[in-house]
Amino acid sequence: MRFIGDVVLTTPAIRSVRSAYPDGYIAYMGEKSAVSLLQGNPFLDEILPYDYGRPSIFEQARMALALRKRRFDLVIDLFGNPRSALIARLSGARVRVGPERRGRGRLYTIQVADDGLPKTAVEFHNRSIAAAGIPPVASAPEIFLSGDERRDARAYLRWSLGEGAPEGKIVGIHPGATWPAKRWLPERFAELADLVRAKLAAAVVLVGGPADRDAVNAVRSRSVTAPSALNVLPLRQLAAVISCFSAFVANDAGPMHIAAALGVPTIGLFGPGEENIWFPYDASHGHAALRRDVPCHPCHLDFCNRTGDGYMECMKLLTVDEVLAALHMSLSR
Repeated sequence: MRFIGDVVLTTPAIRSVRSAYPDGYIAYMGEKSAVSLLQGNPFLDEILPYDYGRPSIFEQARMALALRKRRFDLVIDLFGNPRSALIARLSGARVRVGPERRGRGRLYTIQVADDGLPKTAVEFHNRSIAAAGIPPVASAPEIFLSGDERRDARAYLRWSLGEGAPEGKIVGIHPGATWPAKRWLPERFAELADLVRAKLAAAVVLVGGPADRDAVNAVRSRSVTAPSALNVLPLRQLAAVISCFSAFVANDAGPMHIAAALGVPTIGLFGPGEENIWFPYDASHGHAALRRDVPCHPCHLDFCNRTGDGYMECMKLLTVDEVLAALHMSLSR
C-alpha cells in the first residue's frame, strides 16, 4: 500500500502470480506515487492508485467500490494494516489472503501466520502467495522502463552534466532518507564524492526527493568538487536517470531499491534497519549492504535516542574508505 521500497520488493510476487494465472486479470493497488514504478510491468493488467492525500473515509470507500466493481476472485494483502485489511474485506473477493493479526486477521479467509524464522522481505511476500496456492517463481525485484524513458533520461543527464559526461562512469548518491536515524553523515558523503572523482575517475550526481533538499545541499556545500545535484524529478523520471548510473550509493531508502531493481550496482548504507530483511539483492551483481554492529541494533527507531558519543554510532562507524572500497568493487564488475 505504501512506500517506494515496499512496492519494489513486491514485484517478484507479481511475476509469480502471473506465472500461475497466465490468462488472469491481475491488478495492483497501492499509494499513487509509489505504484507509478509499476507502469510498464508486463505482468499487470491494471494499476489502482490509492490517494493518501484525500480524507481516508472517502478514499477507502472509493477504492472498495472500485474493487467490488471488478469482481475479483482473489485478493492478496501484502501490507496487512487495518486499512488494507478492511479494503480487502470490502472488495467482495471470495478468497482473501493476509497476515494473521489480532482482530483484523478475521477479515481474511486465509491467514498467514508468522513462523518467527528470519527471512527477506521478498521471502515474506512469497509466503503470502504460497498460502493462496501460487508457487513463488521469482526472487529478484524489477522495474520496467521504456526505451523512450531511458533515452530521455540520458538526454537529461547530458543537459545537466555537460556533453560527454554520460559516456564515462557516473556514480549516483542519495544522501537522504525518510527518517534521520537512517542518514549517513553529510560530511562523509561529501568526502566520498570527492574521492570518487579523484580515485575512480567518475562523475558524481546527487539525487533526492522533495524532502531531501537539505540533505543534498549539506553534502554539496561540504564537498570540494561540488558534485552535480539534479532537480527533484517525478518518480519514474528519477528511476530512468538512476538507470543511467554506473553505480549507486544510498541510505536505506526508496532510491536504493529503485537502483538495485534496475540492475545498477548498489551500495546500501544501513544503521537502525536490518539489511538481511531489506536488502535482498545479489552480491554477484555488484550489490552490497554495509552495516556495523552496535549494541542497540536493530533499534528500528526513526530518531536516534542515544546521547554523547553513542549518538548515531551505527552510522558514524561506517567509514568513507569502507564505502569507497565497496564502490570500487562494484564498478570493477
